[in-house]
Amino acid sequence: MRHKLQGACLVACGATICGMQFANASTVPDVITAGETWLVAQVDSQKKVDALGEQRRDLQGEYRAVLREIEGLDAYNRQLERQLQLQRDEMSELDNSISQATTVDRQILPLMLRMTGALEQFIALDLPFLASERAERLKFVKDAIDRVDVTVAEKFRQVLEAYQIELEFGRTIEAYTGMETIDGQKLEVDFLRVGRIGLYYQSLDGTQSGRWDAKAKQWVSLPATYRNPLRDAIKVARKLVAPDLLTLPLPTPGAGA
Repeated sequence: MRHKLQGACLVACGATICGMQFANASTVPDVITAGETWLVAQVDSQKKVDALGEQRRDLQGEYRAVLREIEGLDAYNRQLERQLQLQRDEMSELDNSISQATTVDRQILPLMLRMTGALEQFIALDLPFLASERAERLKFVKDAIDRVDVTVAEKFRQVLEAYQIELEFGRTIEAYTGMETIDGQKLEVDFLRVGRIGLYYQSLDGTQSGRWDAKAKQWVSLPATYRNPLRDAIKVARKLVAPDLLTLPLPTPGAGA
């Protein structure tokens, strides 16, 4: 009986060992396959991790770029705000200046009208030299005052310029050629203006000479003795000869300009 039991145990142990060997032999490929699958999964995971890391770096770069752009925009907006404030201040000053200019315009327009009226009266009472030129200048100034497309400053400048030209007439001598009616006859003559104290004429052939009588408001003939002095004075006025002492008749004091 004991020998039978020992034999049975040996048989059972052998079967168990054989079964374990068979089981180990059948699971080794599965383990290898599982390991390879795990390695592949790890590689894929690492790739995903690397991709996520690269994406994170890209996002960080974009974030920094956006921050820099925001800082630049903030600085630009602050600069624009300063400029806008300066423009608002300037507009306020301009509004104030326009308001003051409107007041000045209302005051200066009557002044210019009075000045042109006085200038017109002065020319009418003055020696009758360059009558057409002076009348045209006065008309030009009047027309400029009436025009709405001319600034007040330009209008006033033209009025002052007309006054300046008239002022210069009193400090210069001038000779020019023109037509004049002498004793009912239309003649081409040389005119000589000596400041505002004397206005003379001489026919182109030199046979007739005369001066303007401001009191009588007419031309008065001069004797033949003034023919050469008047001719020489005309040459001096035209700068054809050197300046020299002029011997010309002048109105007596109190006789008018």
